[in-house]
Amino acid sequence: MTRRIAQDDLLHSTAADWRDADNVDLLARWQPMTDWMDARLAEGLDAGCKSNSARIGPHVVGRDRAGRGLSGLNLAMQDALSLASHPQILTAASAAARRFGVHAAGPAAQMGLSTLTAMLEDRLSMFLGCEDATVFASGWLAGYGAVTTLVREGDHVLIDRCTRSCLQDGARASGARLHPVPHRGEGTIADRLERLRDEDPQAGILVVVSAMAPCESEAADLERLQRLCKRHAATLMVDVTHDLGILGQTGRGVLEMQQMLGKVDVVLGSFARVFASNGGFVASSHPALKLALRLGSSTQADTTALSPVQAAVALAALDIITNQEGAERRARLIDNARRLRQGLDAAGFRSSGQPGAVISVPLGRVGPARRLTADLLAHGVLVNLEEGLDDPGDACWRLKPMADHSPEDIDTFISVLTAARDRLIAADESSYRARYAVA
Repeated sequence: MTRRIAQDDLLHSTAADWRDADNVDLLARWQPMTDWMDARLAEGLDAGCKSNSARIGPHVVGRDRAGRGLSGLNLAMQDALSLASHPQILTAASAAARRFGVHAAGPAAQMGLSTLTAMLEDRLSMFLGCEDATVFASGWLAGYGAVTTLVREGDHVLIDRCTRSCLQDGARASGARLHPVPHRGEGTIADRLERLRDEDPQAGILVVVSAMAPCESEAADLERLQRLCKRHAATLMVDVTHDLGILGQTGRGVLEMQQMLGKVDVVLGSFARVFASNGGFVASSHPALKLALRLGSSTQADTTALSPVQAAVALAALDIITNQEGAERRARLIDNARRLRQGLDAAGFRSSGQPGAVISVPLGRVGPARRLTADLLAHGVLVNLEEGLDDPGDACWRLKPMADHSPEDIDTFISVLTAARDRLIAADESSYRARYAVA
């Protein structure tokens, strides 16, 4: 029987409420959720699955999931240093396509590598102070492949709850025993390591953390973590996706800021946020890891390698990141992030941690969050609303400032947001004033 989709359902229910787990037809299980999402879209309450129709930049033109046109200020896409349409990047991509074509045409272990990929691996290893680096076709594949290669059933993984889904999924798929820990949970990790090594002296132990967690924008204490891992014969893996190229005097991120370049067991990251490319990498100074990944990881050995065009793009981006222009772009990005956070605070919205390429804004329950997001979209501001699949009180924005946003762009966003907040409060003062009104 079809459930009627009322306005309250559009505002306050979650995707989990519309999954039909009892249906024996595996495809039909998802029809109620699809009907609910389509009803939300028709009412302007679904801002997901937007598509871009032009070059990525501070302002964007695109379409929503129904194909309707939209345009406005862009805080929804990850191009932190505004390199996606940089002339140097476009020239490198064009030259690589003319020389190599556009397809890797095989896994890295089966002739899928190009000289550009090998050059990128060499440049990355030097950039990170490691002996070697291995490039993957995506950041997700790099994270998943690194974890599943290193640990197996009988091992233990202590994993930062703020790490990316590829690391969480890889840890679960590995068969190892999982021990979630909070970001900046060095004390918890110390206690767990001591207990696990006493209880299970022969097991492998992997500690996985984000150098800079996007949900909190706070850096882990990498020197302390590496010291703890060495003391307990554990391996430290640090994800630098959210800080590499963005922070540090030369763009080497938290590793540089904490003087830990070349001192961490395993470093991994993605090119997508800063390097204007698909792809990801795993870097280490241990001589056995590269071939272990190349031949033993399904996400490397059984997956088509990064294309030569994307390798050329990442190389050109690395050139920019490491020169004076890169330093200037980082400075503009951080200035924009600070300005955005100050405006959010003044408007009564909370943000935490230090300025970076992602600003998390917790919004509470999905009902007002959906209304607020729809209002912004209607007034020319594009953001992404992240909704907890099972928790209706866990909605947030991950705002993505860019180096090429102007101060006026940031001020425009705050102005539109303040007006949207005021309209939301006026629509239902008793429900929304406590959360969104300035004290």
